[in-house]
Amino acid sequence: MISQAHSATLVGIEALPIVIEVDLVQASGEPRFTLVGLPDKAVEESRERVKSAVRNSELDWPRNRNILVNLAPGDIRKEGPSLDLPIAIAIAAAHGSVPISELEGTMILGEMGLDGKLRPIDGAVSVALMALEKGVRRLILPKQNAAEAAVAVGLEVYGVESLIEAVELLNGSSLFTPTRFDASAPSEAVRYEVDFSDVKGQRHAIRALEIAAAGGHNILMVGPPGSGKTMLARRLSTILPPLALEESIEVTRVHSAAGQKGHKTGLVWERPFRSPHHSASYAALVGGGKNPKPGEVSLAHFGVLFMDEMPEFDRTVLEALRQPLEDGVVTVARVQNTLTFPAECILVGAMNPCPCGYRGLPEQKCVSTPTQCVRYASKISGPLLDRIDIHLEVPRLKPDELLDMAPAEDSSTIRARVVAARERQTKRFGQPRVNAKMSPRQIREMVPLDAEGDALMRQVAVRMNISGRVFDRILRVGRTIADLAGEDQVRKVHLAEAVQYREKPW
Repeated sequence: MISQAHSATLVGIEALPIVIEVDLVQASGEPRFTLVGLPDKAVEESRERVKSAVRNSELDWPRNRNILVNLAPGDIRKEGPSLDLPIAIAIAAAHGSVPISELEGTMILGEMGLDGKLRPIDGAVSVALMALEKGVRRLILPKQNAAEAAVAVGLEVYGVESLIEAVELLNGSSLFTPTRFDASAPSEAVRYEVDFSDVKGQRHAIRALEIAAAGGHNILMVGPPGSGKTMLARRLSTILPPLALEESIEVTRVHSAAGQKGHKTGLVWERPFRSPHHSASYAALVGGGKNPKPGEVSLAHFGVLFMDEMPEFDRTVLEALRQPLEDGVVTVARVQNTLTFPAECILVGAMNPCPCGYRGLPEQKCVSTPTQCVRYASKISGPLLDRIDIHLEVPRLKPDELLDMAPAEDSSTIRARVVAARERQTKRFGQPRVNAKMSPRQIREMVPLDAEGDALMRQVAVRMNISGRVFDRILRVGRTIADLAGEDQVRKVHLAEAVQYREKPW
């Protein structure tokens, strides 16, 4: 008898439907368990896990039968252990332990231990959304994944803890109820461990980070060791607006597919903050691998990507940032296919003013030669610098600033201004969008210059010898500064502040 169970496999962050066919044939000799359909090593090893799990769950195992399992379609490579449970259920259905009719309209996923207990899987939210789109009625998966999969409203999501529970559910047990999506706990409940109230001094830097958060602008901080660059960067995500439901789903898809959710259940509501080490490889940053997974730039989607000691990163890795900074996506090309991952994040770079870090400090002598300083700064290419809107000098604090015990402005107060500025941008664009993503045509329409602003920008273009891309970025930053001030007209004072963020601080 042939049975069919429906499941899915991940390709990047997308879920593709898989049909598992099982045929039981009378064995003439030693029974065989054959798995075909382009499985990888983890899927091939499911034969032993399934056999042990079925027996340890006290379910009947087909005796004196050759078991043939086909994973269709045969031209897609199936990876990972999440096919354990559907393979076991398909065998149980072919053997008569589960009604074959119950497998229609049902999608099943889950990794099994040898005792039949289920372990959480990657990509549950992507699978649920795909199942809903394909008209699937019911989704059965490990209980730990049920909360995030329940976001696919309209799909019956059942979380089970073991193989035997899945069999009981398919046999009509009334002990199981679908998991409901809880929309009442989102981002307002997020609590960050850091806050801008911890920062002493650096008012100029905090102002620049507020502008970056309000308009989605990339920022590069230059300063000596101990000036607080890392401390400032780690607090940027605390002043970003709360994630909307659609953004939370997108962030969860990326983190779940990459296996980066940890012990969290449900959707991810925190703005991501990713800080890769400067030794990170190309694949680790932009994504890759035999079965490409999202890299750090995608894991920072709708959040912050912090690159400390930016010139120490490999030049190839830095140049790979051009596409995501410009387009908000990253493309990973392979022989079999080409995958696109979302990567709409705020880049925060940090670097020293010279290799030794003490250039410009009166109390400590710089030991780097001019040639070394030029070589150090040139590790970040001109085209990449052009894509960074704000260039900021972060000086070392003075003694009186270190001893100042007056509390600084907290993140919630700054975030309120950022949210108000974002709301102005949404109203202007007619959709959620930030000024940093304005097209040249939108800049002409939404950043009209008065006579004073026009004269200033003409002087700036001549004096600084800037490219067209940098000219547009100054206007984008000026638009954000005006939004923070609650003004519709971008005036000379807004543009003047934007221009100072283009002065190279080294």
